[in-house]
Amino acid sequence: MFLDQLQCPGCGAELAFDAVGRQFHGVRDRKAADGSTTWYTCSNRQWGCNWLVDEDAEAGRCLSCRLTRARPDAGDTIALEKLVHVEQAKRRLVLQLLDLGLPIEPWYAHDGGLGFDLLSSLSSGTPVMIGHAGGIVTLDLAESLDDRREALRVALGEPYRTILGHLRHEVGHYYQGVLVDEQSWAGCREIFGDERADYQAAVDRHYRRGAPSDWHTSYISQYATMHPWEDFAETFAHYLHISGTLATAAAIGIQLDASATNLRDIDVVPLDDYREQPVQRLLADWDWMSQAFNRINRSMGYGDLYPFEIARPVRRKLAFVHDLVATTALST
Repeated sequence: MFLDQLQCPGCGAELAFDAVGRQFHGVRDRKAADGSTTWYTCSNRQWGCNWLVDEDAEAGRCLSCRLTRARPDAGDTIALEKLVHVEQAKRRLVLQLLDLGLPIEPWYAHDGGLGFDLLSSLSSGTPVMIGHAGGIVTLDLAESLDDRREALRVALGEPYRTILGHLRHEVGHYYQGVLVDEQSWAGCREIFGDERADYQAAVDRHYRRGAPSDWHTSYISQYATMHPWEDFAETFAHYLHISGTLATAAAIGIQLDASATNLRDIDVVPLDDYREQPVQRLLADWDWMSQAFNRINRSMGYGDLYPFEIARPVRRKLAFVHDLVATTALST
């Protein structure tokens, strides 16, 4: 089964997904049951959401859909078609946050909670600035258009640009505020720099001068060089890229056979959860698995799946994020 399936590919039976139990259940008349537990399908199923909701869920919407604070009007069918693709990526993000044990305090529960404004610059005729402020992630639905997104990627000199990548980056801003407490801010500033530096001045400087020529020796991307906030968010996004891809590999049994690859002396066996492992294990597995994934992509004529180099200073930054995530998981 794939995460977004609405029907069984074999028999055509209606299916829905329990994000907490990570199981698919058969659906009849919008209802699914397992023993004494009963769920209903999300009221946004017509827009591709296959998640289940508890009987008392607000307006019959699942957790992921309730996190959407703003979206196009019901009459804007073109924008809503784009919303389907963005919500699909958001469900994958939310599921990963749940798997990692990260707190999801929704926008409707208190000020500063996590929420998403999914707007369309194509419908409104006005630019939509992708970003994060006060817990709210804003995304332009036009980013779901492949030609537009690819044109921006090339124009900005980015090796990677996806909807899921945007979402992972922007929630990195949110979680920096949530996970970095008074005791860990000093360590955060030592590794990423002082986030109190003038942000607008940093933005102006970045787009006027670009990234330093040696950026790859200390940062995961050129964008990360702009300001300590962006460095943290980019690093957080890559932590999600790495841990999420390895978890998928583990779930479907992908491993590297040392005797067949001649890459190393022992097999590489990805884990579905690295929170109790040292970050060195996570990154060692990723070093080898990403090479394999890149080779597979090239065999189909695509660019690398993961077109990034993880320099030693970036590994230290990823270790900081890993410790934040692991500590949060242990405390819940």
